Amino acid sequence: MASKPGLLTDWPWSFLGSNKYLVLVPLLGHAAATLLTTESKERDYGLLFPFYLLVLRLIHNQLWITLSRFQTARSKHRIQFKSIEFQQVDRERHWDDQVIMYSILIYAGMFIFPEGKHLPFWNTKGAVIITLLHVGPVEFIYYWAHRALHHHYLYSRYHSHHHSSFVTEPVTATVHPFAEHILYFFIFSLPVMVAVYAGDGSIGAVGGYIVWNDIMNNVGHCNFEFVPTWAFKMIPFLKYLIFHSLHHSQIHTNFSLFMPLYDHMYGTMDKTTDNLYEISTIGREDKIDVVHLTHPTSLHSIYQLRLGFSYLASQPYTSKWYLWSMWPVTTFLMLVIWIFNCTFTVEKQKLDKLEMQVWAIPRYSFHYSMESQKKPINYLIEKAILDAESRGIKVISLGLLNQGEELNTNGEIYLQKNDKLKIRVVDGSTLAAAVIFNTIPKETSQVLFAGHITKTCYLVALELCKKGSQVIVQRPEEFKKLKSRVPTEFQDCMVRASSSNRFKCKVWLVDNELNEREQRRAPTGTMFIPFSMFPVKETRKDCVYHSTPSMKIPPKLENVHSCENWLPRRVMSAWRVAGILHALEGWEWHECGNAVLDINKVWSSALNHGFQPS
Repeated sequence: MASKPGLLTDWPWSFLGSNKYLVLVPLLGHAAATLLTTESKERDYGLLFPFYLLVLRLIHNQLWITLSRFQTARSKHRIQFKSIEFQQVDRERHWDDQVIMYSILIYAGMFIFPEGKHLPFWNTKGAVIITLLHVGPVEFIYYWAHRALHHHYLYSRYHSHHHSSFVTEPVTATVHPFAEHILYFFIFSLPVMVAVYAGDGSIGAVGGYIVWNDIMNNVGHCNFEFVPTWAFKMIPFLKYLIFHSLHHSQIHTNFSLFMPLYDHMYGTMDKTTDNLYEISTIGREDKIDVVHLTHPTSLHSIYQLRLGFSYLASQPYTSKWYLWSMWPVTTFLMLVIWIFNCTFTVEKQKLDKLEMQVWAIPRYSFHYSMESQKKPINYLIEKAILDAESRGIKVISLGLLNQGEELNTNGEIYLQKNDKLKIRVVDGSTLAAAVIFNTIPKETSQVLFAGHITKTCYLVALELCKKGSQVIVQRPEEFKKLKSRVPTEFQDCMVRASSSNRFKCKVWLVDNELNEREQRRAPTGTMFIPFSMFPVKETRKDCVYHSTPSMKIPPKLENVHSCENWLPRRVMSAWRVAGILHALEGWEWHECGNAVLDINKVWSSALNHGFQPS
């Protein structure tokens, strides 16, 4: 929001929230009714053009968002190196309001102006008219209008909202108050109106002009340069015709739209523009210290990744009803990452001098339960470890990929095959156990373990035994497995579950396989604490459900603007935090296989570095 919001700041349909696309329903209904009640020879199928254009622009802009975020997470060719936070994502979540507005106004114009009806698909003369008018008066008018918006009166009431984003993303280009978009519409409609009035309008030229404006706006706000240096060296005059971005860091210079000619003419070209362009094309290499490996969970979780829908990624993961309607796209994306079969960079963060990246393995959760996929998955994980090793990365945390003994023996197989690794492989079990242990109320005298016993379970059980708490194990086979690992002096603390002690115990450690029937066996007020990386399906309102082991991150951890799966904002899984701690402390040992760390030491380290219980 602008610092002093002026008249017509809010959009007319802002009260509809996420249901704002309903404003298009009457128009779509009117178009359908008009086509159905008109003779076939007289039907103007151009009435559907605004809706086709809307879909095209939404897809096109989303592709730019994905490309930009992918590049800025992995590329050294960035313009600004500062971070993006959740506040910017929230402010820019309504970037598509402009797309809706244009669809409404184009549709209205087709009825208000007779020349706008029955337009041909293409008219070359009209396309030339639109091009010349844009290069001429539109660029000139926009320059002075934009310069006027930087006057302190208009800037504080309108344009400061746009400049709240210092580090830009493609969608930043369309984030303006409503009144400002009205101004822009009149400026950019000039070439279209002249071509249409002259009888030379066409659907292709109008749609192409709007999409071309989208492309240039996205290029100017994507935070990395597209135009290669050789182009300006071969044709020096290009620097007056093609813009390279600096406006958001030097806000009272570089007012031109796509052609900086007028900035050169009127002395508003920032002196550091060329230098910044050279620096961004050369790039600045960041040495990565920590990599966290993850993978998409459900099919729809691909949209939850930072590379997906930015607003969804900024919220804890929940399945949205409208995503089911996108199943062809969802299936296509699954096939794409399957075919490329390559780990890809998802995001990048910084904590003090520690640089971190998140890499995603191209497999979904259901693949991990398939016997045929175990070998390919292990190959991808090992390849990622060796790639990180070759790049001099200090620590790699396995995160969701640490699926226990069945898949990779808690990561030990990678060390057995590569015994000279300098990179430290961390499964994070110790910190996960520390989080769980410190979640259990101190006065608890007995804890029930329900689910498959993991390395994390063993560490928690050992700590409970040390303090004299009773460890009750629900499944007979898991009881034998856990008891065989507990030292002799603590054997008396191990108890098999029975109907009597199960009903008395009000603290349950569970995995995500705990079904509704098993949950009904718990007494009222039971505290369900997950020890797995996936949450439990909540079926009872009279019990307490904790989140999966996680911690709040310190404020100085930068560039966090997406949620880790189902966790709240600025909360990270314990397995991911463990890798960060390993690098911060400079620990020179692996934590995988049967190797564990001192649970109290790891917990103290997390607190000392600013991580807090979630």
